[in-house]
Parts: sequence; C-alpha cells; structure tokens
Amino acid sequence: MDMLQIVSLGIVASLLVVVVKEQKPSFAFFLILLTGITIFVIVIEYITEIIGLIEYLGVKANVNGMYIETILQIIGIAYIAEFGAHMVRDAGLSSVAAKIELAGKVLILVLAVPILKAVIETIIGFIPA
Repeated sequence: MDMLQIVSLGIVASLLVVVVKEQKPSFAFFLILLTGITIFVIVIEYITEIIGLIEYLGVKANVNGMYIETILQIIGIAYIAEFGAHMVRDAGLSSVAAKIELAGKVLILVLAVPILKAVIETIIGFIPA
C-alpha cells in the first residue's frame, strides 16, 4: 500500500467521522481509533524493512549489537508514544496525552544513559592523562 492509499484512507475516515460525530460521538472515536490502528499496521511492514537495514549496517560497521538494539528501542518508544498520544488527544484527553509523551521521554532517557556513558568514557579515553 503506498502513500496515496494511506492518505485516501485517512480522508475517507475523516469525512465519516465528521458525518457521524454529531449523532454518535463514541462511534466516531471508534472510527478514528480503527483508522489509526490500520495505518499503523500498514506502516509496520515498512518499519520492519528499515529495522533489518539498520541491523545489517550495524553488523557491517562492526557496531556492538547492544547499541543498535537500544537505538531501535528508542525509535520504537518515540513512535509508539506519539501514536498513543495522538489517539488519546483525538478523544479530547490532552492531559493524558501529555502524560504519555512524558512517559515516552523518560523511557527514552533511561535507555539513552548507557549509550551516553559509553560515549563519555570513549572521549575520556582519548584525553591524555
């Protein structure tokens, strides 16, 4: 499925939501949720290809697998947190969406600390004593 089909799905769903929202707000939110999940599932196929390429490049560059895995986890957390926050925001719960975003940022920071530590240790190793 290409971008034109994804955009078409989004436009059709948006029109349906606008029509249905006045009489059945809960059904309109269900349409929003279903559309978001459908688009996410479609995009997962492309994300899988990108992850494979990043892992391949990491092996070719002789980068520690732990670093590649951590970076991929960070990217995954960022996308999932953004997706979840947008879905909750569509339901009108901005404060919950902000908490999801905060949790994503904290988890990213937790995963990034070991990489930051390794970078600092490497830099210190280059400095003559």
